[in-house]
Amino acid sequence: MIYNKYDALKSLQPGKQFVWRGTDYSGLEWLDSGTPPTEAEIDAEVKRLQAEYDNKEYQRKRAEDYPRVVEQLDLIYHSGVDVWKAKIKETKDKYPKP
Repeated sequence: MIYNKYDALKSLQPGKQFVWRGTDYSGLEWLDSGTPPTEAEIDAEVKRLQAEYDNKEYQRKRAEDYPRVVEQLDLIYHSGVDVWKAKIKETKDKYPKP
């Protein structure tokens, strides 16, 4: 996922109404009361959102790699918790936290 200024504005001002024509800050028309964020604030929020998303890539990869819950329960029943822990650790080691 790639975040943009629209995403940042929705994050900074949830529920506020606006129209954004194009991608330049000059195309922002604020329809709600209050002051819209500055272009610098919006740019900073884009970077923050993107960094947050990128830093959680390991979680998305782990989720795809883990066996289904039904398979995990079957493994615990037939082989015990220690074998299950070893299987889960394989995925955690494959995709470590940053």
